Amino acid sequence: MRNRRPRLLTATHVKTGTDENYAQRYEAIEAFTTLFIREQLRAGPVRAVVRESFPPSRNPRLPQTIYGAWAAVDRGLHKYGVDVADVISPTDVKKRVAGSGKAEKADVAEGVRKLLGLPEDYRFATDDESDAAAVALAWLIGQDIIDGKVAE
Repeated sequence: MRNRRPRLLTATHVKTGTDENYAQRYEAIEAFTTLFIREQLRAGPVRAVVRESFPPSRNPRLPQTIYGAWAAVDRGLHKYGVDVADVISPTDVKKRVAGSGKAEKADVAEGVRKLLGLPEDYRFATDDESDAAAVALAWLIGQDIIDGKVAE
């Protein structure tokens, strides 16, 4: 970050599959998180790890899988003494990054590209990557660390 302007250092993700049981999925997420935070800490201090909150769901299995993944992430982070510093709602993320709490994923990705000064044709590998960048940017805007105005 320079002059209140963020820049993208890395965007990555881990995918698990239905061919894996939940224990294997969570283990893969924990291992990925452990290696990711290790590399980030080697590059310099981490200001904060921020999580998007999970709204209530009518599907009883969905919260179990989300919270299982969160626990796996927490275990990976804790190996290096890092905690999740804050939680931000999906609506706040959309408002701060895309200008509307009802923004679609494409609008959020566009807001992320603008805030980061990325070219219009820059494509994230998955929605997960642009969503993660949006969460980080929304938190930085909320903390008044970066400006929320997008570069035109």
